[in-house]
Amino acid sequence: MPRFAANLSMLYPEFDFLDRFAAAARDGFEAVEFLFPYAHEPAVLAQRLADHGLQQVLFNAPPGDWEAGARGMACLPGRQAEFRAGIERALHYAQALDCPRIHVMAGLAPAGAERAALQATYEANLAWAAHQAASCGRDLLIEPINTRDVPGFFLNRQDEAHRIVQAIGAANLKVQMDLYHCQIVEGDVAMKIRQYLPTGRVGHFQIAGVPQRHEPDIGELNHAYLFEVIDEVAASCGWQGWVGCEYRPQRGAEAGGTSRGLAWRAAQAGR
Repeated sequence: MPRFAANLSMLYPEFDFLDRFAAAARDGFEAVEFLFPYAHEPAVLAQRLADHGLQQVLFNAPPGDWEAGARGMACLPGRQAEFRAGIERALHYAQALDCPRIHVMAGLAPAGAERAALQATYEANLAWAAHQAASCGRDLLIEPINTRDVPGFFLNRQDEAHRIVQAIGAANLKVQMDLYHCQIVEGDVAMKIRQYLPTGRVGHFQIAGVPQRHEPDIGELNHAYLFEVIDEVAASCGWQGWVGCEYRPQRGAEAGGTSRGLAWRAAQAGR
């Protein structure tokens, strides 16, 4: 069975954010991820992790003004100084939380912008950021995201993400393979796991049911089968990463809704 990390930005919405660590631990999670740590001091988050025996496995670098609709800066010409400051801030948090991975969002392609200019900016920013992260012993991840949920997002396909990672050639620059986004954009998910996981360039998985982004046992994807594929391929290539549970519980903010929706994970434990 893969190792599952609770995404605290989406799971346990009935609790205040800092109380979600305890909720995840009560449900047997050993690791967590979330979108952004920056609303809280690093020491506060580190203490929550320690109090509940949890490992932080992923969070995002600053994306720009999230509330105003920003979804990253990495591809945006003229934002390099802000991008670099964000990476430095993220690395500070990663060290404090002993987090091995930081997701760097590509950003939204501005209307009318030449893709070649965005691509050049994106790759230059990633090369610089990967070098900074390597000096701190951290991996950087890039994630293809579907344009139904995030219209205009610059990076959408697995093959493009892997081409970029391979072209830059930094050992610590990898792909965050979200099976939800992959299914919506491309499909053929099992074969893409078989294709890309053995390359060593997949740093992290994320899951959610398609199309409603609820629990992975709801919707059109057969996650039980996909978990078997991950186990099989991981065993053959030595991959030991995590699968982030980045879904919105079907029961919403109903008290205990996230916990009651974890039958899918119990089924995996019993197989």
